[in-house]
Amino acid sequence: MAQKRVAAIQDISCFGKCSLTVALPLLSAAGIETAVIPTAVLSTHTGGFTGNTFRDLSADIVPIARHWKKENITADAVYTGYLCSKEQIYLALEAAKLISRKDTLLITDPAMADNGRLYRGIDKEFPEYMLKLCAAADIITPNVTEAALMLGLGYKEPPYTEEYINTLLEGLYTKTHSKIVLTGVSFENRKIGASVFDGGNKAYVFAEKLDALYHGTGDVFTSSFIAALLNDRSLKAAAQIAANFTAGCIRSTMENCTEERCGVSFESQIPNLIKYLEL
Repeated sequence: MAQKRVAAIQDISCFGKCSLTVALPLLSAAGIETAVIPTAVLSTHTGGFTGNTFRDLSADIVPIARHWKKENITADAVYTGYLCSKEQIYLALEAAKLISRKDTLLITDPAMADNGRLYRGIDKEFPEYMLKLCAAADIITPNVTEAALMLGLGYKEPPYTEEYINTLLEGLYTKTHSKIVLTGVSFENRKIGASVFDGGNKAYVFAEKLDALYHGTGDVFTSSFIAALLNDRSLKAAAQIAANFTAGCIRSTMENCTEERCGVSFESQIPNLIKYLEL
């Protein structure tokens, strides 16, 4: 069977374990060739650090994709993550179209907010533009904050009610018609996970909820989810693997007493991801 290829369109944060520095090792460990289109280079991510350097690579995004198209380089999936501007949303979509086949999946993590707030440097109009990219995607993986912002709804603190989660799922599906893996879903204090909705059926997956907040966990979840999905797992099974793997990464990080802004210690948990995938 031919090796699967993912094209990851997101930034390189040189320190802090997020975006491409998470996606590349996790997808590669799962046996998936991972090609990258960097959207920016930052000295660190923007959460918990100040004064980071930032080099915008917007001018390179589409030319990279055009060169790939000329060389007949395509992908089984295009994975978009953190994008630095409203302009990059359109550039990422154009790049995705250039390198996609008819059967290519577009998977979008609308990484822009958490805990009821937009990330530093992102303006309040950004969710409206991100919704357009989500509407072009086959699968989206927003967290609860991102879903609420894209729908213009008020954010609620967990634990959530099933009614609130259903409102987010059905509202997003109406606006995007994409399959949804809504992350950060918690109905009680001991469990956290995701809700999966394909427009007809809803399902929930959960793992242990740990008392810590680390940067980059959304990237760990979506990257391990795609790793499982492209290793022939169903949407729900892939989400369960991602929930379990992310919880294991958080547990390992807590044991190592790592600073929250430094991200999660996913490296030590890669053997467990391989076991989950039975590689």
